[in-house]
Amino acid sequence: MNVFLAKILMYHQIQQLSAEGYSIAKISSVTGLHWRTIKKYQVMTETEFEQFQNTLSDRRKQLLPYEEFVKEKLGLYRDTSAAQMHDWLKEHFSDFPKVNPKTVFNFVHWVRGKYNLPVIQQLREYETVPECAYGKQAQVDFGEYTMRNSMGARMKVYFFSMMLSRSRHKYLWFSGRAFTSELAVFAHERAFDFFGGIAEEIVYDQDKVFMVSENNGDLILTAVFRQYVRSKGFKLYFCRKSDPESKGKVENVIKYIKNNFLYNRTFHNEETLNDEAIAWLARTANALPHSFTRKVPREEWLIERPMLKPFTPERIVMPMVTYLVRKDNTISWKGNFYSVPFGTHRGKGSSVIVRQENDELIVLMTGSLEELCRHTIPAEKGLKIIKTDHKRNKSVEVEVLMLEIANQFSNPVAAKDWLGEIYKVRARYMRDQLQLIQEVLAQKDLVTIANEAMYFCHRNNIYSASDFKAIIQQHIKATKPEPRPDVHILNPLTGNKVDKHVQPEKSHIEDYQQLFNK
Repeated sequence: MNVFLAKILMYHQIQQLSAEGYSIAKISSVTGLHWRTIKKYQVMTETEFEQFQNTLSDRRKQLLPYEEFVKEKLGLYRDTSAAQMHDWLKEHFSDFPKVNPKTVFNFVHWVRGKYNLPVIQQLREYETVPECAYGKQAQVDFGEYTMRNSMGARMKVYFFSMMLSRSRHKYLWFSGRAFTSELAVFAHERAFDFFGGIAEEIVYDQDKVFMVSENNGDLILTAVFRQYVRSKGFKLYFCRKSDPESKGKVENVIKYIKNNFLYNRTFHNEETLNDEAIAWLARTANALPHSFTRKVPREEWLIERPMLKPFTPERIVMPMVTYLVRKDNTISWKGNFYSVPFGTHRGKGSSVIVRQENDELIVLMTGSLEELCRHTIPAEKGLKIIKTDHKRNKSVEVEVLMLEIANQFSNPVAAKDWLGEIYKVRARYMRDQLQLIQEVLAQKDLVTIANEAMYFCHRNNIYSASDFKAIIQQHIKATKPEPRPDVHILNPLTGNKVDKHVQPEKSHIEDYQQLFNK
């Protein structure tokens, strides 16, 4: 189908969708054209559209004066990109117009078609490499993959894979964090233990986990990896940069892991994923015939194992990792919560270093690496592993406070006994009870009464600080005399205060009798 016919079909598709009631935005999503283009084509008749296309084909190319230069360069260098050609044009022609890079791209493409100058890429030549001898070589590579956990959230996992080149026997180990030199060494230990030996030579990428610099062939390894290689005595072969095909066997294993094992798998935790990986290796990756050799990797490994260099497992120590301390003085580690000593949390950002050693979890202080505690790692998940000595001993603090208050009474023994009974009844509110008693004893004039009230409460089984205070207040009220009111007598005629001690003169009855007898 030529370009002009394709344009006509596109025009009719737009007109049909428009007639069916599709919006411009919907037509744009269906056809992939810009909405302005669709809006322009909608109002054109078919004749107008054909005339418009003819004008485009007859339009003079803006870069036509540079046709010969572009043709010459493409004849010499077929793989020249349009971006490179754009730079050459600006370099060789001071009057080169300012155009869009897309214009240069279209023009270069047109010149290639006109003069039959297609892109010729330099193809790498390959040759068949004979199979390695048993025990001769292993290949290592890293991968990463985004999984979904049981809650549907996305998370990234990192994995290490090693494969024996001859038998194709594979090993796989996952980590929840990016690999470091220490973590890579730990993964090597696991792999050598899995294979039961070490290959004579191991092939790697130039990864910063292993290498600091290529240094023109004088490889500079990281300190941790260099020391490990010396202790194990295997040879190293690092691929050149951008040349992963030098270790194509393990490259294919990485794709196999992603497409066969990890695809649509749910992440629960690292331990579960690694257990599932070992099971997958046993039933599938190392149990089915290899697509090239047509041999079962595990059966080939049984032949190759005696030819591997002896491997003496070291004490497998997981690299130390920093974990944040929660405000309740616990850390979350691989599906469980583990307690740390009270006071380890000292505000936001408090952290400890965690290390797994066999079946124990060791918690170290950040910086000094002083051991804080260690826990036995349970097989179950979702547990809280708490040591009783890690909790704050609140009972000791309460007992000290009780003893201090009891010593303020005249009979500390009886007072301590009475406070102990209060603690039995109101242990949850004992601090409040002691505070109220302390407030009463702080008033020096009430010390004697407080002692009597304590005796009274103790004899009558009254175990409440509020009742203790109420008894003291009632006793004070009962023993204090009530003041008499001061009554003032006023003269009703003058309104002046009258001395209440003044006795008015009294008339005698004899005087009245004499008056009535007259």
